[in-house]
Amino acid sequence: MILQTKENYLKNMYMIGEETGIISLSELARRLHVSVPTVNSMVKKLHGDGYVIYEKYQPVKLTGKGKKEAALIVRKHRIIEMFLVEKMDFGWEEVHDIAEQIEHVNSEIFFERMNEMLDHPSFDPHGSPIPNQNGIMTSKEYMRLSDAGSGSVVILRRLQSDNRDLLNYLNEKRISLNTKIIIEYIESFDRSMNIRYNEGATATLSKEVCDMLLVEVANENTFI
Repeated sequence: MILQTKENYLKNMYMIGEETGIISLSELARRLHVSVPTVNSMVKKLHGDGYVIYEKYQPVKLTGKGKKEAALIVRKHRIIEMFLVEKMDFGWEEVHDIAEQIEHVNSEIFFERMNEMLDHPSFDPHGSPIPNQNGIMTSKEYMRLSDAGSGSVVILRRLQSDNRDLLNYLNEKRISLNTKIIIEYIESFDRSMNIRYNEGATATLSKEVCDMLLVEVANENTFI
């Protein structure tokens, strides 16, 4: 249980750092569904073990050791998610909770065998990059759909969140990774977008949803 708790802390600190650049105790507590004093106590232990740099009233920083350890946990999680989708026909909305449990298995060969069966994927089912065996993650920069202008043609490449409600919502709209999206109109009042996609399907997406969809501008050389 101690190992699993440590891994959950490191993974979530890594993810917060990737998303916001600042690892606060309050955000870590929110994600782990525990109190700030509980987080404070665990972070002090991780500091003592050399995984983080902790100073009172300052954001937490992962050390090189901590960042590599965290990235390798993220690697296992994303390989599992891809395996569940590609080899076991799970939906992208189903895999997060299962991967949360399996990622703590202490067997490197187990995960590398999965990786080989998948032919070494670069991304998980939600478009997030998979760190390599050295914990190095190469991430391409995409813009939020909400930052695209009216008339733009873009390709959905990644989701900012693997929130199950968001994934179910996209399933209902039949929007998935690599969907080509044409922005027909942006409402001036609430910045919601009227879009066309999948050869004629239409939808209105709220700004909240558009903020979570990461896209690249389509051109004649864009892979779909």
